[in-house]
Amino acid sequence: MTEPAADTVPPILPPATIGILGGGQLGRMLGTAARALGYGVRVLDPDIDCPASAVADRVEVGAYDDVSAAVRLASGCAVITYELEHVDAALVDTIVTSGVPVRPGARALRVTQDRIAERRFVQDAGVAVAPWRPVTTGDDDALDAAIEELGAPIRLKAAFGGYDGRSQVRIATDRDRRLAWMDLGRPPGRPAIVERELRFADELSVIVARSVSGTVVPWCCARNVHDQGILVESEWPAALPEAVQADAAAIGTRLATGLDLVGLLTVELFLMPEGDLVVNELAPRVHNSGHATIEAAATSQFEQHIRMVCGLPHGDPAPLGSAAMVNLLGTGVRRPARLAGIEAALAEPAAHLHLYGKRDVVERRKMGHLTALGPTTGDALATARSAAERLSWMP
Repeated sequence: MTEPAADTVPPILPPATIGILGGGQLGRMLGTAARALGYGVRVLDPDIDCPASAVADRVEVGAYDDVSAAVRLASGCAVITYELEHVDAALVDTIVTSGVPVRPGARALRVTQDRIAERRFVQDAGVAVAPWRPVTTGDDDALDAAIEELGAPIRLKAAFGGYDGRSQVRIATDRDRRLAWMDLGRPPGRPAIVERELRFADELSVIVARSVSGTVVPWCCARNVHDQGILVESEWPAALPEAVQADAAAIGTRLATGLDLVGLLTVELFLMPEGDLVVNELAPRVHNSGHATIEAAATSQFEQHIRMVCGLPHGDPAPLGSAAMVNLLGTGVRRPARLAGIEAALAEPAAHLHLYGKRDVVERRKMGHLTALGPTTGDALATARSAAERLSWMP
């Protein structure tokens, strides 16, 4: 079932209920934005005490391929959205067949869940990606041929699953090559890709919002820093030449239109030394690199996504100032989450603390973030770092 033509789709107005597939921190912040606009919120998540439970009217407990739980969720909702890509696309098809729209939709999920499909989609749209080749796990000859053709260092990545640097292996030496399949941890016969590791100048992301009518509105780019695949810092808006900002916005617009999605699309990009942009990954949702928009944009990514999936007009994405975000990651062994140093961190007047309500600390788990405003993004980042250094997880 497809949605009616855009000009015949009435907006979904409060106090209608919005369903969210996924109850993590992104679902929590989406739910908070929906609440502010007067909507009800229901969530599907395997954990009844998930972070989004704090803002939900109801948590439907179920896995992301549990069709029965999804149908129960949809029965009380006017529209469904999702906060992560690990939702079974067939589950989304079932919800749509029941008559409840799912936005961004199943096609965006199918493309972005599969690295092979994603890279082919981006290339077919005329946008650059790193040179890559499809392989099958356990196929030594294909892996050797791809390394020979692309040149080391390369990244071996599982086609399905994985995030924050998981399900991928860097191959730079003969030893890396010998251990690659074991380190990837996937049974033989599964799809994977081999991708050339690029020497980029900067990691960027651009988030765009696409409406039911097809209008696309971008935010400025963020400049990001990752550690072992996990985003640790973002500066927003990134200090970039206007031509780079325009190119990023054009790429986001082209890809969002090609996916025919309604909602947000995040495009992670590499800025090459020559000034060209290369797509790294797509995410059809709100994104960690957009958290600074909560304090620093006229309309945050979370409010904008709710506006889009409900058929409301775009909000203004313009920056209100310079900002930076630092992620708060878990450290040490698993234990109850108790944070020390909050008073000291908030002694920085320009710092804003966001905790996600996760019950347990886990090593490198995203537990919250700090944003700060400043005269420049560099000043804001220094403030956010200073505040974050005053925080620690109690034993």
